[in-house]
Amino acid sequence: MAIDIEDASGVSWVDTALLTRQASYLLDRLHLDPDADLSILLVDEEEMARLHVEWMDEPGPTDVLSFPMDDLRAGDPAGPRVEGILGDIVLCPAVAARQGEAAGHAAETELALLLTHGVLHLLGHDHAEPDEHERMFALQAELLDGWLAVPR
Repeated sequence: MAIDIEDASGVSWVDTALLTRQASYLLDRLHLDPDADLSILLVDEEEMARLHVEWMDEPGPTDVLSFPMDDLRAGDPAGPRVEGILGDIVLCPAVAARQGEAAGHAAETELALLLTHGVLHLLGHDHAEPDEHERMFALQAELLDGWLAVPR
């Protein structure tokens, strides 16, 4: 699995090795080929605000942006692993820290949630409609709970 991660966030608490392990866990659980490509970029609020305007035409920094490449979908446990370029995820740890505090959990937990959310978006999941929201957030909770149960 080719997981590339770059930290340009300027925050000191981000554990990029842990994020790489989580990404590997997610891709395995979603039955993607070990050579599937995923890029993760951590940015500061200024860069996230710029990207948010450029790609979503919305002001201010957001928590996560996902840019799918090969329109991959999760595989089947009984079938062959899905190959290709999954895409890029951009995370903003400063926004994640505030959201985690507001939600009553650690910034690291919020960042793990956002990475999970971003991967699901790369695989075509959405939450615009109530039924889509229910499916995506149920899978997100299942994957995040599984990851948080993995011994560090």
